[in-house]
This record gives sequence, structure tokens and C-alpha cells, in this order.
Amino acid sequence: MKIVPNKTLCALVAVFSGVSVVFARSPHAPPQPGLPPPPGLPIDDSVIMLFVAAVAFGLYKIYHLRLNKKTPA
Repeated sequence: MKIVPNKTLCALVAVFSGVSVVFARSPHAPPQPGLPPPPGLPIDDSVIMLFVAAVAFGLYKIYHLRLNKKTPA
């Protein structure tokens, strides 16, 4: 399989362009009196498991592609 540098570069830029959005901090306004507090629902409980699953799937795909690689005649 031929790696095309332009597609690889575009994919890397697309993946890493969201990093600044993910790590951006926004100042929170204090809660208004009389309103119930917002629910503190965690959104990052399973991030590590998602990362492990992504790495495992990537390793599986690399193994699968190398196993089915055609040898030159």
C-alpha cells in the first residue's frame, strides 16, 4: 500500500486541530440564586477504555493488513 503524504498530512491536521478545542477552558459564571445547581455529570469516565479499544483495533488492523499483504512475484 502506497502512503500518500498529502492525505496523511491532511488527516493529521484534521485530528490535531480539535486538540485546542478539547483543552480550551471557558470561565464559568456563578450559578444564579434560586436555581438548582447544574447536574455534575462526568463525561470522561470511559475515555481510557475508549483509547485502549482504539489502540487494540489499530493493532488488529495493522496485523490483518500485514497478514493479507501480497508478496511480490
